[in-house]
Amino acid sequence: MGNAVKMVPVEQAVGMVLCHDMTRITPHEKTVQFRKGHVIKEEDIPLLLSMGKEQIYLWEKPEGTLHENDAAEILAALCRGSHIDRQGPREGKIELFAQTDGVFEYDGSILNRINEIEELAIAARHNHTPVKAGEKLAGMKAVPLVIEEEKLRRAEKLAGAAPLMNVFPYILKRAAVITTGNEIARGRIQDDFTPALVKKLEGYGISVSKHIIVPDGTARITGAIAEARQSGPDLILCTGGMSVDPDDNTPGAIKQSGASIVTYGAPVMPGVMFLLGYFDHDLPVMGLPACVMYAGASIFDLILPRIAAGLRLSRQDFTRMGAGGLCLSCSPCRYPACPFGKGW
Repeated sequence: MGNAVKMVPVEQAVGMVLCHDMTRITPHEKTVQFRKGHVIKEEDIPLLLSMGKEQIYLWEKPEGTLHENDAAEILAALCRGSHIDRQGPREGKIELFAQTDGVFEYDGSILNRINEIEELAIAARHNHTPVKAGEKLAGMKAVPLVIEEEKLRRAEKLAGAAPLMNVFPYILKRAAVITTGNEIARGRIQDDFTPALVKKLEGYGISVSKHIIVPDGTARITGAIAEARQSGPDLILCTGGMSVDPDDNTPGAIKQSGASIVTYGAPVMPGVMFLLGYFDHDLPVMGLPACVMYAGASIFDLILPRIAAGLRLSRQDFTRMGAGGLCLSCSPCRYPACPFGKGW
């Protein structure tokens, strides 16, 4: 596709694309009045004439093509979903920003397929990322100044009717914590797990509304889960007893409580022995391995933002986590500014 550059009288330039910056000089300042890529409008003509521009060099946009700003508008429209603001276009680029604290989600396979279309570019931060209001999420533009319209129509078809990107606000507010183990129930050691959980939950606006300490034993733990459910929490967390030792009863107790188990075990280290299930009304219940208490980052840090936003996870969500699921145990811990949990 060739772009024709030609010099035309300014009065005939409406709708054409400026091919270079145009500077306006006054006694007080020198500013770029019109930038390369600007589409000339009727109201621009008097100002251009006052700048001494009776003839200007322009790109003539061939039929079936779009200006880069128009292409960016189409890309932004197919990407921008709930709780997302936008800025631009500037220099042919539109950027998206979070309107609220929440978790940023998108379909990475569709994003990749759109980026496979030559001369289109959408760059996003990592999927499933916790974000704060005002943080940048993505940027998008066409590579050339003028692009074939058909490429944008292909992108729209790939994206479908639903927006590609969304920010889901945190909606869970109350957690019930069940601490298991004879050593804690009988006062032999201090419960250090619950304070660590409280700190992590607070980061997503969740408070501990009920705390039950129960000795080992499947029946006892199952009873504690039933008691916790009666208190009306948004989330139930069970700590302790998650390994394969014969006296570790928590996984079996969660199963006996009536929860539908999504996964017991995940390809994430630390956090392999993690359990997630749901009760019928979408109440999540988790079995947390000991690493959640002492590790700088674990599977719980990867999963909690999505759970806090009310997103229901599937078995496949966990099987995909192996790529990027290995923590390198850096000292000091740099999470979340590190590769952990970034490959899926």
